[in-house]
Formats: sequence, structure tokens, C-alpha cells
Amino acid sequence: MSNPFIICIIDDDEVYQFTVTKNIQSQQLAKKILVFSDGEEALNFLCANIGDNNAVPDVIFLDINMPIMDGWQFLEEYIRLKPRIGKKVTLYMVSSSVDPADTQRAKQIEEVSDYIIKPITPDQLKVIVNTLQEEANAQ
Repeated sequence: MSNPFIICIIDDDEVYQFTVTKNIQSQQLAKKILVFSDGEEALNFLCANIGDNNAVPDVIFLDINMPIMDGWQFLEEYIRLKPRIGKKVTLYMVSSSVDPADTQRAKQIEEVSDYIIKPITPDQLKVIVNTLQEEANAQ
């Protein structure tokens, strides 16, 4: 199964980056995988590729706790940038934080589709991508 999606992982944990990337590749869930170690790197990429639907990700898996620019700071900037992006981007918070305050905060942000406790499983990845595929086919 070949998918037309660009998936972006924004997380400072290299082992987690590697594991999720391998899961996505082994299930052939994306045509391209972007990996950034902090929110600032990802934001710079988005700014540099505004309006380029072949570069901007379709799905973002965003960690909360990262150096330089954490997930919350990234979200603030992303919300400002979103009207200029030019395509729908589905965003998931993926964190090891089980703090109810983090979960509640994420659920109050319209741009966040869901809050997932790490580690994200291969089955969760597959369900997410299949749902996106069904939504794309329905349009």
C-alpha cells in the first residue's frame, strides 16, 4: 500500500524518531517522512515552504517537551502560520506526559486532533493514516 502523505515527526528523542520512522516505513504509510529535533527547526521548514503542498506535511506528530522551542511554543507559531500554509495539516500531540493539565490544554486547541501518550504504536499510526486516506477519498 503506497500512501501519498508526508508525515512529520517533531521530537528531540532520537530513539523515538528512529522507531516511529521505521514503523512508518515498514507499513509504507508515507511517501516522505520529515524529522525535526525541535519546534524551531520544524517552524523554519514550514516558513520556507509556505504554499508548497509537495513539501508541507499532511500529518504532524508533535512532542511537548523539547529544547529550543517546545511543542506549546511551536503550536502558538503554527496557529499564526496556518492560514498561509495552503493545505490541511492534521496535528497530533504525542508525549510521555500523563499530566491531565497537558491533555486538557491540548484538547482546548482546535488545531490538535488528538493527544497520544508515547509510544505511538504501529496500529495507531496505521489507523491515523487510513482515516486520512478515507477523508481524502471522500472529498
